[in-house]
Amino acid sequence: MNNAVTLPRGRLVLSGAGAEFAAPGPQFTTRVAYAAAHVVADPAADNFPGRPAALDWDATLAFRHHLWRHGFGVAEAMDTAQRGMGLDYPTTRELVRRSAREAREARGLIVAGVATDQLPDGPATLDEVRKAYREQLDDVQDAGARPVLMCSRHLAAAATSPDDYLSVYGELLRHADGPVVLHWLGPMFDPALAGYWGSPDLGTATEVVLALIHAHAGKVDGIKVSLLDEEFEVALRRRLPAGVRLYTGDDFHYPALIRGDGPRPEPSGRVGRTYSDALLGIFAAIAPPAAAALRALDAGDLDRYEQLFAPTVPLARHIFGAPTYYYKTGIVFLAWLAGHQEHFTMVGGLHSGRSPRHLVELLRLADAAGLLPDAELAAHRARAWLTTVGVPQ
Repeated sequence: MNNAVTLPRGRLVLSGAGAEFAAPGPQFTTRVAYAAAHVVADPAADNFPGRPAALDWDATLAFRHHLWRHGFGVAEAMDTAQRGMGLDYPTTRELVRRSAREAREARGLIVAGVATDQLPDGPATLDEVRKAYREQLDDVQDAGARPVLMCSRHLAAAATSPDDYLSVYGELLRHADGPVVLHWLGPMFDPALAGYWGSPDLGTATEVVLALIHAHAGKVDGIKVSLLDEEFEVALRRRLPAGVRLYTGDDFHYPALIRGDGPRPEPSGRVGRTYSDALLGIFAAIAPPAAAALRALDAGDLDRYEQLFAPTVPLARHIFGAPTYYYKTGIVFLAWLAGHQEHFTMVGGLHSGRSPRHLVELLRLADAAGLLPDAELAAHRARAWLTTVGVPQ
């Protein structure tokens, strides 16, 4: 066996330690956990910037079954799947339809993103934003997935006040067939979303979000928060109405947020929600050890929970490091090394979004976290890739 890889500054022998996490299992009992899945490009197609996305459907759907087998729900057509970065809306609609059908067969949980990206780039009116959101909401509901009302670049540009957000989202929630998931994606993931909810001030934006949720609590399953701010998330989740979940999208602090901080009454005597559920892009990359950690939490084994998650955190912080909106490149690179797809190619040419230095460090951290169970395969692929970027093997 040849598990060795020559790096620019030394030699790395891959361990293959992740084989112990390979066993699948049922859904988790104490937390709801969705993994936001990437898409697998067709490597023989013209997947260059500006072209409609061409997917390898078999590999894309097989990866979703991998997540369901490990107990995760699938968060479909989110930013992890290159929404707004190469994945056009006709392909998105087909992706949701196919994945929802597979979810029914697998008896797996699925939610799917609703946005306005069928509109052309550039200015849009509030009425056009409403119509685009409604179209996608109907598409997701018709497919049989729970909607996630994603942040809209068009709404961020068109809205002139918090009332515009309350009006648009209120209409969508009234139109929804059942509870949906709201989505608060920070500008580190998409700079066009700065000032979302009508204010650049986080406190003011929070009051708008809470006003929306309290006014429509029966139509809100939860809110996914991706602001990479642990203290803010804890404060927000304590203020949510009973029965409304906070789905952490914090790929830096997820172990502590999911574990929770115990009951702490507010001045009113009410005890807010003490832990976060999860809807995370990193879970797709670390599914086997993350599933083992969540089952340890189900069993009340907090030491094992912390032990399993600890080596994944440096990897997650590296993958989601600035510029954060290119994290998808690392997710796909790792999926290739781990054997979930046969190539390192992305729609829109996004595989060029990270430097060789970044991906070399990702390789090292992934091995340390036990995410490369077939060390020989991973080393073979890493050597081939390193050769193409000028590191002789």
